[in-house]
Amino acid sequence: MSDSNTRTRTRARTAKQEAQDEEEKESTGTACPECSGTLVVDDEHGETVCDSCGLVVESDEIDRGPEWRAFDSNEKDEKSRVGAPTTNMMHDKGLSTNIDWRDKDAYGNSLSGKQRQKMQRLRKWNERFRTRDSKERNLKQALGEIDRMASAVGLPENVRETASVIYRRALDENLLPGRSIEGVSTASVYAAARQAGVPRSLDEIDEVSRVEKSEIARTYRYVVRELGLEVAPADPESYVPRFASSLELSDEAEHRARQLLQNAKEQGVHSGKSPVGLAAAAVYAAALLTNEKTTQAAVSEVADISEVTIRNRYHELLEAEQGLPMA
Repeated sequence: MSDSNTRTRTRARTAKQEAQDEEEKESTGTACPECSGTLVVDDEHGETVCDSCGLVVESDEIDRGPEWRAFDSNEKDEKSRVGAPTTNMMHDKGLSTNIDWRDKDAYGNSLSGKQRQKMQRLRKWNERFRTRDSKERNLKQALGEIDRMASAVGLPENVRETASVIYRRALDENLLPGRSIEGVSTASVYAAARQAGVPRSLDEIDEVSRVEKSEIARTYRYVVRELGLEVAPADPESYVPRFASSLELSDEAEHRARQLLQNAKEQGVHSGKSPVGLAAAAVYAAALLTNEKTTQAAVSEVADISEVTIRNRYHELLEAEQGLPMA
């Protein structure tokens, strides 16, 4: 008796569950209106069909997938109908039209003499409209300088973008009167590199700049103060990877150089010292401690710092490593 009651209750629950499932399918639109079967979405044909009876419930659906596919960069460029993303590294942010300098049509055929004259006039007027006022001409020259200097010292694109934003802010806040475009551009690159954690020494920046080193330093301090830029003091460790890579040292030597600098910080040796000099000395000391061949002259050339400075900082780092009191 108890078994039959249990089976009856089980059948009742099963039937009730099936009824609920059917109701859920109908309410959510996933049940076939003819046979109550499961509906399947056919993305390839844009249809919704019943898996049981094959009834097409919906057709001509919107395909939300990619419009086209490309298997190499050339095919992607041919099919793409959009331009490059906007960027602060161009004075118009890349939104204006560029007329190609090659006198050819869309199919690569050469233009006639009359068409070439017409395109030359269009280029001239297009260039005039792109730089309508002195502010845009100023910006165009400055951003060109920023790109040139950043490329010369090997700074990545994100640093160039940051430097462009800093210069735009300086221009908007009227910081340029009385200062050269090249000076503010150089200061922007120097500040952006330090903010991004890939600093370059003032001597390195001076080599690629068109202004004096003293003007760069003066303009940098002015821009940082007026714009309220948060620029942390340069960390000697941030120079180590670049120096070690240029000298072709191993990862072990680079790690050892970082340890030397960390010990120097704990001992307070780094206070008041040039971070470039400390980094160069740490790299030289690490190379000797790991039995790798390098010379003070080679390190001096890479770091653009004198051999005397390297020797002095080298002894200070080793004394800090051994925990000896500084003289």
